[in-house]
Amino acid sequence: MVTTPTSDQPFHSLISTSLATPALRADRWVSVLSVARKWAEQDSPSVRESLTKALQDLEEIERFFAYPGQALLENLKHWLTENDAKNFLRLSQRISGTIVSKKYHRDVTAWNLDDQEDDTFNRLPQAITHQKNTPYFEVLSVVPHAPSRWRLIQEEVRGVRRAEDDFVYQTVVVGNAQDALTGILLNPDIGAVVLSEGFASQGGDKNPLLEVFNSIIDFEASSKDDEILVLQVAQAIRKIRPELDIYLLSDRNIESLAGKPEVRFINRIFYQVEEPLELHLSILEGIRKRYRTPFFDNLKRYAQRPIATFHALPIARGKSVFTSNWISDMGEFYGPNLFLAESSATTGGLDSLLEPTGNIKEAQDKAAAAFGADHAFFVTNGTSTSNKMVLQALLAPGDIVILDRNCHKSHHYGCVLAGAQPYYVEAFPLVEYSMYGGVSIRTIKTALLTLKKLGELHRVKMVDLTNCTFDGHVYDTRRFMEECLAIKPDLVFLWDEAWFGFAHWSPLLRQRTGLGAAAIIEDALKQPEALQAWEEQQKLLGDNPTDEQLLDTRLVPDPRAVKLRVYQTNSVHKSMSALRQGSIVLVRDVDFAHVESQFHEAVFTHASTSPNLQIIASLDVARRQMELEGYGLVANALQISLEIRKHINSHPIISKYFKVLNSAEMIPDAYRASGLTDYNDADISWGKAVQSIRSDEFLLDPTRMTLFCGAAGFDGTTFKNILADKFNIQLNKTSRNSVLLQSNINNTRSDIALLIRVLLDISQDIEKKLQHDEDGYCRKFQSRITSLVDDLPDLPNFSRFDDRYRDDATTDALHGDIRRAFYDAYNEAECEYILLDSPDIDKRLKDGPVLVSANFVIPYPPGFPILVPGQVITQSIVDFMRKLDVKEIHGFNREAGFKLLKRTGQGGGA
Repeated sequence: MVTTPTSDQPFHSLISTSLATPALRADRWVSVLSVARKWAEQDSPSVRESLTKALQDLEEIERFFAYPGQALLENLKHWLTENDAKNFLRLSQRISGTIVSKKYHRDVTAWNLDDQEDDTFNRLPQAITHQKNTPYFEVLSVVPHAPSRWRLIQEEVRGVRRAEDDFVYQTVVVGNAQDALTGILLNPDIGAVVLSEGFASQGGDKNPLLEVFNSIIDFEASSKDDEILVLQVAQAIRKIRPELDIYLLSDRNIESLAGKPEVRFINRIFYQVEEPLELHLSILEGIRKRYRTPFFDNLKRYAQRPIATFHALPIARGKSVFTSNWISDMGEFYGPNLFLAESSATTGGLDSLLEPTGNIKEAQDKAAAAFGADHAFFVTNGTSTSNKMVLQALLAPGDIVILDRNCHKSHHYGCVLAGAQPYYVEAFPLVEYSMYGGVSIRTIKTALLTLKKLGELHRVKMVDLTNCTFDGHVYDTRRFMEECLAIKPDLVFLWDEAWFGFAHWSPLLRQRTGLGAAAIIEDALKQPEALQAWEEQQKLLGDNPTDEQLLDTRLVPDPRAVKLRVYQTNSVHKSMSALRQGSIVLVRDVDFAHVESQFHEAVFTHASTSPNLQIIASLDVARRQMELEGYGLVANALQISLEIRKHINSHPIISKYFKVLNSAEMIPDAYRASGLTDYNDADISWGKAVQSIRSDEFLLDPTRMTLFCGAAGFDGTTFKNILADKFNIQLNKTSRNSVLLQSNINNTRSDIALLIRVLLDISQDIEKKLQHDEDGYCRKFQSRITSLVDDLPDLPNFSRFDDRYRDDATTDALHGDIRRAFYDAYNEAECEYILLDSPDIDKRLKDGPVLVSANFVIPYPPGFPILVPGQVITQSIVDFMRKLDVKEIHGFNREAGFKLLKRTGQGGGA
């Protein structure tokens, strides 16, 4: 059994452990080092007993890693047996430091034994390692042999390595399927897996870490058939870490085996070990394919060529910069490569982003494969543009799109551009934090059923939702798509996952992405059980089910009718190593061939004809990084966030004034059937944790932490500015009484320490001021808290479009012609203004005529459109605006007031 991360937190009870498994190892080593220091300071039997237990626990984890290896661990145990605290501390300090810093990836001396400097077993080939920037990875070998032979297997693998290899690896050997899956979960360095037919199904003790994946492989059912077991293990590895290459060694008729459909999960089959060098070269070639960045590699070559430029980009090649008497400092700041790698040409070795046929197309194809999409399109001006591209490509004037009213403004403007009519649906409100969550499936189903009743369902082309939201609300994407497809089987789904791109590299969060769910749905619809489930539901519902029956039923679609059409947009720059504005459109659409030409038209409409080459290159490189080390990087980001939550919410002083809101505070009980309250709750069972990840209607993205600062007397904007101006801590999103912290693949444990130190300083300063109560500080402090915590404005819902922008004003349908309203506002003669605080506005609200907004009005915070063109202004909207104390309100000028469309005018339209 994989042992506990800390002695006071059982491994099997922590959902946080399943989210950030690779971080277990470093934490365990740091714990050993801490006890070793105590032993060095004062010898005692209890300390040695603790170290003995800690080493036993470590061995259960270390067997899944190549470093430090058996010899170094034996040395450590030797010093413990010899009661040599000094040498034990020295070696444990060296090993733990090497693991935390990952020095063993690049430094051959990290593998040396203290007294066996020339022993080659525990060191990397010196000729290889000393090459500049030779990437290191590990290979998991699953074998049927006894553990006594494992060391020999490792030596045989090392025997085929060559100095000219462009990558270097070490082998980790396990003997059963259970340990194979545990190894790929724990060890982020594993880049390839070799399965030798005949290995066992299970190891010793039951492993609770695998309970979360128990639907992927049934060890009991598979133990009697080697061929079935090895294929199921390969399938399970692909589902957990799809980026890994898998190689099979078989002593059967491999020609027959190669013809089985299930072998699609295997990269290559070998007849046992008749070709060890060929296997070695195949492993390196697999890594090389992921390492290859077609556009970035080409751009580097381009920068090395002597080129004369006669195009409209003087900065290309950098001569206008480096020879300048006035701007040469820019060249010194950025370096020559930035300018050498610039061009406005799309020939001579470069490619066109608008119509790629060469290295950009290849880079996009590799990105599509990495994300599990059929097609990928790079975008160099942000996901705002990505969203508008998709909306314009798939929607035509008069089409209806079910749209979250609180989504990013690009979706609303996309409807204006496409002429589509948004049917706004409301997310659940979190009034106490001045923010919205997600849109419930019941709300979306109600919208679809309402439109069906009105005979308008044929016009509904798309459901457009944000996953995850700015504040971290993540949908059960599979359930949402399946239930919607049960009502209208050809719906298009656009999942705006600007903040959630990293989730593909978390085996638990991936199923919550649009594409991850699409892959699951696609496989499920092929199974005979899918049609059976639909037929049984039809019998249960009858021929004419009521809307209430449909709303109360977890609907399943008819697999014969479904057309799975899923689009996902990601701001790669928000969660991966891409330059600002680097975005991607990912497509998994069975009908894409029918819309491809119009999609390209949308690309031509929105994409610059002079795209930034460096952004394109960074998108290419970001894909490479995530395929080769994304699993470990994402796990680290998750661990960082879990540590921040734990340390803030448990600190005796900080927690008086600040807290990171948990799942129970951010998601109403109705949408958390599992009952999960907090990721760090040690009392939560694995069953509840697994249920939450798989089927709660909404899940909270662990990396997005809403830090409530209202109890400290700070509004979000003020606190954000304090952190930036005084402490050099930057963030962007705020609400009336909170700020949003985000952990990502760039964060380290040192960042946690800085944040905790700053929050403690601020908290202690508050306590000091409260204690002295100078100038009535206590009264003022309490007044601020009351304003920020208790006196909060209600969050207004979308009212309706004015009758002139509705197809049928006699119905309850909410969709309207936002495009016509938008362009009617261009006619100033048909517009008027009214001040927010004017008594005229109250009179108009009471007696009419109605107030109709001429434009978008978007306060920051909270960041959602209070008004859209053509929307009727209500008393609740006016009340909300009057209580707002934010300075930044897009589309609203306090001196001029609301811009209105006159009720008597008909407008010109567009």
